[in-house]
Amino acid sequence: MVGKTLRLKQQYFFVSATLQDIIRRFKKSNLPWSQFPNQVSIQLNDTHPTLGIAELQRILVDEEGLLWDEAWDIVTKTYSFTNHTVLPEALEKWAVPLMQDLLPRLMMIIFDINLYFLQKVERVYPGDRDRLRRMSIVIEGQPQYISMAHLAVVGSHTVNGVAALHSELVKSMLFQDFVEYFGESRFTNVTNGVTPRRWLHQANPRLSNLIASKLGNENFLKHLNELTRLKAFAAEPTFQKDWMEIKYQNKVRLANYIRAHCGVDVSADALFDIQCKRFHEYKRQFMNILGVIHRYKRLKALSPEDRAKETKKVVIFAGKSAPGYYIAKLIIKLINNAAVVINEDPDTAEYLKLVFIPNYNVSLAEIIIPASDISQHISTAGTEASGTSNMKFVLNGGLIIGTVDGANIEIGEEVSEENIWLFGALTPDVEDIRHDQRYHSLALDPELDLVIKSIQSGDFGEPYIFEPLVSTLTVGHDFYIISKDFPAYLQTLAAIDVAFKDKSAWAKKSINAAASMGKFSSDRSIEEYAQRIWNIEPVTVPK
Repeated sequence: MVGKTLRLKQQYFFVSATLQDIIRRFKKSNLPWSQFPNQVSIQLNDTHPTLGIAELQRILVDEEGLLWDEAWDIVTKTYSFTNHTVLPEALEKWAVPLMQDLLPRLMMIIFDINLYFLQKVERVYPGDRDRLRRMSIVIEGQPQYISMAHLAVVGSHTVNGVAALHSELVKSMLFQDFVEYFGESRFTNVTNGVTPRRWLHQANPRLSNLIASKLGNENFLKHLNELTRLKAFAAEPTFQKDWMEIKYQNKVRLANYIRAHCGVDVSADALFDIQCKRFHEYKRQFMNILGVIHRYKRLKALSPEDRAKETKKVVIFAGKSAPGYYIAKLIIKLINNAAVVINEDPDTAEYLKLVFIPNYNVSLAEIIIPASDISQHISTAGTEASGTSNMKFVLNGGLIIGTVDGANIEIGEEVSEENIWLFGALTPDVEDIRHDQRYHSLALDPELDLVIKSIQSGDFGEPYIFEPLVSTLTVGHDFYIISKDFPAYLQTLAAIDVAFKDKSAWAKKSINAAASMGKFSSDRSIEEYAQRIWNIEPVTVPK
């Protein structure tokens, strides 16, 4: 409770301070309040700053003396809302008693916002009390809760998702009632982007300089679509050699970092397979480590002669979990326990290394991302809003293994299917799969079952430690459908092993993929917000 109280105080402090500064500057213009939305646009980046809607209403009514309806018209023309998740547990809710204790006036305002909103809904759908319950900002119960996502939708003029699939799920899963009431025009998509100045030029200066020398200038850093000109050189042996030499040097840099900070020697000649992102069950680092253990067991079973034919691989994890996320911490524990066994096995150490890089942060990402040969973006279909690490990896010439989820879909459309490996169940099928697993007692995939039995036998530490983790697949009915996707996952990894052996073809894939990333610039993303949501015009910068 202490942590929640502190978080609510922090949220209110930041939104209130921001609004006070905005209003102070607006007043210097001597414009009437009716002009405020023409001068100010506030984008809610997920639900965390949503208190700002009630706070602006409070300031306008209590401090500036505006009538309620006049103030609310200004508020709803000022705010817009970006949703970043379809996971119910990630949609913020605050207990009414807590808010009444800390923010009593804002709580009164939110109750009034909800009352007036539901009265309007009832006029459109008379007698539909279940609809009123579903759309209410106040969630009834003991205690009552405030749905910050509903407050954000009601108090904003535009709601957007951050990838094409995600934006459709926002409309069909999260806010279907609101779409019916407000109309589809209120809901739109703005696919995420990353800045090439940070994630190419700064993180990978050698590659940036090579591209500039080939294209004749650095215009691509501001106009990322110009990268498409690289496709003309993708099959050129000299350019492939230069491109892959830079990749090799970046792998050497990461290998040196791993040796210094993790005490593990890895070869830059091996395939670097990387998954670095926040640890969560839906992102399925668990499936990745289960796949690594499967690979280890398969290598152990091979004769030395057959083992020598295998693609050498270094699997790298990095990322953090929420402090209280026990299952995520168990996944990290399993990775580290498995790494000790795998890295010290003389039979397989030449062909497989496993590394968990601790203390992951953005600066470390600048070392990791340019070194990837393949990166994993394997969330359960329909759970990842967009992702941006996938864009960063491909921009640096890394290829992707991923599910048909988030921005992977749009990346696949841009790079073409021969330069990306997609696998797994599709979003429309996920609920049926979950239903079958829960009610029809489906057996685990046989290959996955062998891995689970290895963990349960104590091969990677005391079995009782990992029992809660294993139980997510068994008594937990495998909510993130790892068993269903595991065979396709292993087949796709095997196809990548084969592809990596053809160095020229791999280099061509890498170049063509990076050259196709023009769409995924943050410049394009911000321009779409400016034109379609904020309604602002570009300003010519004086020379």
